[in-house]
Amino acid sequence: MRFPRLVLACAAVLLTAGAATAADDASSPTLRKIRDTGLITLGYRDASVPFSYLDAKRRPVGYSLDLCHHVVAAVRQRLKLPDLEVRHMLVSSATRFPLVANGTVDIECGVTTNTAERQRSVAFSLTTFVAASRLLVREDSSISSIEDLREQPVASTLATTSIQFLHQLNQSRQLEMRILAGLDDVEGMRMVLNGRAVAYAMDDVLLYSMKATHPAAASLRIAPLALTTEPYALVLRKDDPAFKQLVDGVLARLYRSGEIEAIYQRWFEQPIEPRGITLKMPMSEALRRVVRHPTDTADAAAYQ
Repeated sequence: MRFPRLVLACAAVLLTAGAATAADDASSPTLRKIRDTGLITLGYRDASVPFSYLDAKRRPVGYSLDLCHHVVAAVRQRLKLPDLEVRHMLVSSATRFPLVANGTVDIECGVTTNTAERQRSVAFSLTTFVAASRLLVREDSSISSIEDLREQPVASTLATTSIQFLHQLNQSRQLEMRILAGLDDVEGMRMVLNGRAVAYAMDDVLLYSMKATHPAAASLRIAPLALTTEPYALVLRKDDPAFKQLVDGVLARLYRSGEIEAIYQRWFEQPIEPRGITLKMPMSEALRRVVRHPTDTADAAAYQ
């Protein structure tokens, strides 16, 4: 039986596309590991509301995890693994990069800033959020400028871009600040509350969520001074372009289709677990620009 040339040509294209996809899967250490084990591991944070935290039933939830679950769905389809198991692994500011770099965690779904320095050890997806580092201070504090921090104790969280910036600022401006490193946001807040620090430096969205979830934070305010711009992204294994292409493709589709609007509103503009708080944070113009023109740049100037 003879087949029309058009049918044969179409079949050839499909076979070529399938072969290319299979080749990409084979060249990706992450996809190969997931296929061989039938398991994908997502790194999460336990208290980074609303990005990655535990709900009332101790289940990992949040904006970043929602995005990661869309990636999981794409991996299931790509590898034809409908029963793909999803494992959630708790990570911290200190452990997130080593666990991704050594392949223990496949995607870190937290609150991680994309920087050129960090790109030496891991890769980043398209930007998923744009934050600014600010200062949490006591309600009666007069701090309004960098100079007000001179010779003062200032806190931040270990292994974050905020504490790195404080050290750089201390050196470049010779401020002689005493920089205190906490393990997480709650410890930083307590340092301000008990007077050990005059300010706690961290990303504004995390400060707002902390004020909304911790009654003790009612006596604190967020100073308007912006220290840095922080482009958040999902963290991936370095030197795995095929997996990054898959992840970026999922995010780009969410942005292009407008589905990102509903995901964002769920976590930033509607009541969220476990206390039913609402952050009341409309999508910033900086993030809207990312949605219109997706980027994975670490250059803070590109978001201003």
